[in-house]
Amino acid sequence: MNCASFVQTEGLTKVYSSGKIQLCALKNVNLTLAEGKFLGVTGPSGSGKSTLVNLLGGLDTPSSGRIKVQGRDICELNKEELAIYRRYQVGMIFQSFNLIPSYTALENVAFPLLFAGVAKRERNQRAAEMLTRVGLYPRKDHRPAELSGGEQQRAAIARALVNQPKILLADEPTGNLDSITAKEIVKTLADLNRNQGVTVIMISHEELLLQEFAHEVIRLRDGEIVDREKLR
Repeated sequence: MNCASFVQTEGLTKVYSSGKIQLCALKNVNLTLAEGKFLGVTGPSGSGKSTLVNLLGGLDTPSSGRIKVQGRDICELNKEELAIYRRYQVGMIFQSFNLIPSYTALENVAFPLLFAGVAKRERNQRAAEMLTRVGLYPRKDHRPAELSGGEQQRAAIARALVNQPKILLADEPTGNLDSITAKEIVKTLADLNRNQGVTVIMISHEELLLQEFAHEVIRLRDGEIVDREKLR
């Protein structure tokens, strides 16, 4: 596999149908991303950003085209293989933190490891390590209601990374945060990208944040890539 095509889409198209009405959310998207890069994706509402992330994360299937990750077309995976892909190769964070209210930060981060068959002691150890990486270890015993929005998003990032995925997909992760906290969260993602080698694909309306931290930014409009800018 060429390291320049760690993630690659070819003619990626997604059409949603409702009766006789068809909506083309993505149209012929061709994208190549090298391993260890931080890609920003921006564009107006309805441009296809979230659709792109859902397809890359295996949460949805394209109408046509291919999605290759490490040379493997994930569109050809069966149900079990796709579950393994979502569990181990990609981590996802969203605008809503999706933490379990009754669990502590440590328990929330450790939770995905339960499905991976990891013993409790190791689950807690790995969760503690991830909370340390995102600067939240001192708050490990606090439940979501006792954490600030930024702290909850850090816990969500730690949870997404606890299975050591190669790719982190972030869909508007700063949408519910104030500007100062938003910048701290994106800096956390950039630090993880730089220090841990995690490939990051982040959607945001806040293009200035992407300009500051991402290696590249693509701009979508009406389901198509209309611009791609290499920043560093």
